[in-house]
Amino acid sequence: MDAPDQARRLSELYDEVLSGGRVPEAPRPLVAESWQRSLAALVDPELDAPPVVVSGEELEEIRSGHPLHAVLPVLRQTLTTIADEASHIMIVTDARGLILWREGAADVRRQADRIALSEGAIWSEDAIGTNGMGTALAADQPVQIHSAEHLVRRIHAWTCAAAPVHDPDTGKLIGAVDVSGPLRTVHPAMMALVTAAAGLAEGQLRVRMAAADEVLRARNMRHLIALGDEPGALLTPTGRVLAVQPLAWLPDRLAVPAGADRIDLGDGREGVIEQLDEGYLLRIPGAVRRRTSLRLRLLGARQPVAVVSGREIPLTLRRAEVLALLLLHPSGLTAEQLMLQLYGDEGNPTTVRAEMHRLRTLLGAGVLDTKPYRILANVTGDVTDVQALIRGGQLSQALDLYAGPLLVRSDAPALRAERDELDATLRRAVLGSADPDLLWRYAQTSAGAEDLEVFELLSLRLAPDDPRHPAIAARLQRLAE
Repeated sequence: MDAPDQARRLSELYDEVLSGGRVPEAPRPLVAESWQRSLAALVDPELDAPPVVVSGEELEEIRSGHPLHAVLPVLRQTLTTIADEASHIMIVTDARGLILWREGAADVRRQADRIALSEGAIWSEDAIGTNGMGTALAADQPVQIHSAEHLVRRIHAWTCAAAPVHDPDTGKLIGAVDVSGPLRTVHPAMMALVTAAAGLAEGQLRVRMAAADEVLRARNMRHLIALGDEPGALLTPTGRVLAVQPLAWLPDRLAVPAGADRIDLGDGREGVIEQLDEGYLLRIPGAVRRRTSLRLRLLGARQPVAVVSGREIPLTLRRAEVLALLLLHPSGLTAEQLMLQLYGDEGNPTTVRAEMHRLRTLLGAGVLDTKPYRILANVTGDVTDVQALIRGGQLSQALDLYAGPLLVRSDAPALRAERDELDATLRRAVLGSADPDLLWRYAQTSAGAEDLEVFELLSLRLAPDDPRHPAIAARLQRLAE
């Protein structure tokens, strides 16, 4: 049966069902169940269009914060070109059925506007009855809705196929992808196309999640390592278990209520939760060993210092370089990796091993480990603190702590790169702020004192009667010369 004949048959079936007459056949079970849900939600089959619930800046804000925003290029590549050529439109919704993006053939978009099949409108079943997007979300499965299978009569001239998209982390429904078009453009491959596109989107989200997991591990593994023999685990912000030590068993995911400091592990044990900058550290109370503390002061022209449980130990440049690299790589480095980061291709792993032996003796037990080399102590550092404050937008506190570039005398390739990145990140953040006092404070640092652009901006941003103008003008003249 071709598309027009099928549409006529469905229209006759639709009229008979809604009028309560005798029908020779029932709608598809999927459609019948959707009609029941839609009618129970008091959807009027003679409705003109669904409500447009958001627009303008509010819509932009919702779109920019939605997880499908990150995979929109994949959906465009998969669906938009085909939809354009076949006189269809591609639609992406959130989990409520709110249309976030709509792209495709211009003439079809104009027709879609007449029924509010457009961005900002909500196409859930309880708003507009049976339709591809709303029914895919309600049934949580790919669906194709053709002609009079739509509950609302005004949409009978359309056909659509949609598939739900899930968050690979939590498994929750986050939206749907849809291809819709006028009845004459129906194509048998529509269902397979949207199903494949939804799968690709979930695959891309899974790749991004894996990358985020690796970043979280790299930045926070030191907290887990620092527990020593105490059982514990590293959790994502959603409670997924990323790494454990040494535990007989933990589920793949734990429910962590907001603000909780203790959670039930589901087997009679209770865990203690510590909030990290990213995710959580889980401890299971037992024989808790006191951990050695290590504080590294590595910024500025002063001599670098290690503070081990309150005891200050001055560091040579080479030893400070080794500790800086281990601080910045909490999961550890091999002798060969340390050699490359310290000396480039000209180094010798034997030299690194000898230096590590001397450093372990200097700092004492419980501070450094081998295989790989890593910091066992509960470590903090001024460089990592400044990085965290910049990421958190706390620029005033970052400037309080920023004493100057990281190990300014170091020529180690990896540390030169880290130093340049920290200085550039702080500079960008300060120059991008609208606070002239932050800019002035940055101008007092060794990095800002010779920066012509900083003083040019200060001369523009300070109030005309600000007493600092003469000093700024003098510095501008010197820098210009």
